[in-house]
Amino acid sequence: MNLLIAILQEVDIDEKLKEAPDSSYGIGVFIGTLLPFIVLVAIAYTIYRYNKNRIKDE
Repeated sequence: MNLLIAILQEVDIDEKLKEAPDSSYGIGVFIGTLLPFIVLVAIAYTIYRYNKNRIKDE
């Protein structure tokens, strides 16, 4: 199952940039590449802070 997901999520950024209609497309590809990572870091930090405060209050 993980192999199937990995194959479906494989993205060739260089190919996307070569086929881009204009130069501003590269900014969108860059943001779209980093956005999932930033969201996961934000969720992890929120869970960390919640648990840290919960333990501190006990």
